[in-house]
Amino acid sequence: MQHSAYLWIKALHLAFMVTWFAGLFYLPRLFIYHAQADDEQGRSRFTVMERRLFAIMTLGAVLALVFGLVLLWLHPGLMQQTWFQVKVLFLFGLSVFHFRCWLWIEQLQNGYQTQNTRGMRWFNEIPVLFLLVIIALAIVKPS
Repeated sequence: MQHSAYLWIKALHLAFMVTWFAGLFYLPRLFIYHAQADDEQGRSRFTVMERRLFAIMTLGAVLALVFGLVLLWLHPGLMQQTWFQVKVLFLFGLSVFHFRCWLWIEQLQNGYQTQNTRGMRWFNEIPVLFLLVIIALAIVKPS
């Protein structure tokens, strides 16, 4: 494969990764607002927003995975490198976080409300940690 085609695939992988993370950063913030909403119209609006954002970020995740797998197919030796194995482990953890977001959507739609959103606020910060570690691993490639 030509080097320029490889770079286009890598660019698409990164673009969809950004799409995924944009949703992962904003969706938990919506959960906080939703949990504090005190009227049915507001809760319904948040449910719609959460479901739409979840669909967009899931599409981003799937396309990031597809282009990532193409890159891996082009460079299968990556699976032998420790930094890449750790990155895959963190991507699995991020997928668990993504699934947990879906569970929060369901919980909130079914009427969960609270004024104490401390746990949700901590949950909101988790994607930042994943992003920092995944990017550091991909750029620095520690042995």
